[in-house]
Amino acid sequence: VRAGSVGTHLPASGWDIFGDLRKMNKRQLYYQVLNFAMIVSSALMIWKGLIVLTGSESPIVVVLSGSMEPAFHRGDLLFLTNFREDPIRAGEIVVFKVEGRDIPIVHRVIKVHEKQNGHIKFLTKGDNNAVDDRGLYKQGQHWLEKKDVVGRARGFVPYIGIVTILMNDYPKFKY
Repeated sequence: VRAGSVGTHLPASGWDIFGDLRKMNKRQLYYQVLNFAMIVSSALMIWKGLIVLTGSESPIVVVLSGSMEPAFHRGDLLFLTNFREDPIRAGEIVVFKVEGRDIPIVHRVIKVHEKQNGHIKFLTKGDNNAVDDRGLYKQGQHWLEKKDVVGRARGFVPYIGIVTILMNDYPKFKY
């Protein structure tokens, strides 16, 4: 083997995707596109199925901060349900959205107020926070209602969501 010929058959970038696509015939290319479409559509069907089964618009969430330590750590993956007939109780961990904020918050219910007509309002707080969440709610809002709840934590897998956090914190990891 001559020294000049070693590795000359490899593309310069190591990832010559377009060169590989040009080498495929039409049937192979069609098969690859169809496989990719099947994977994407299967993932979407599974996600929509989970939404229906759990009653939650987001059945899986990642804990993004340390406000719930030691119960949950940053990067834990939570599994949620949100059945409307289940009452909200103090001590329960809920995921809620606040008007004006895009990212849901994972905190514990610390107080529940139930009126005679059955209307429920509640207050939340992160286990690792010194004060309740009234400062996080929208201006003038002092309590959350059931409509604010995305789901209730039913289980978790520790640290598996750290990949999501790394991709958000360091966009170069996406590529």
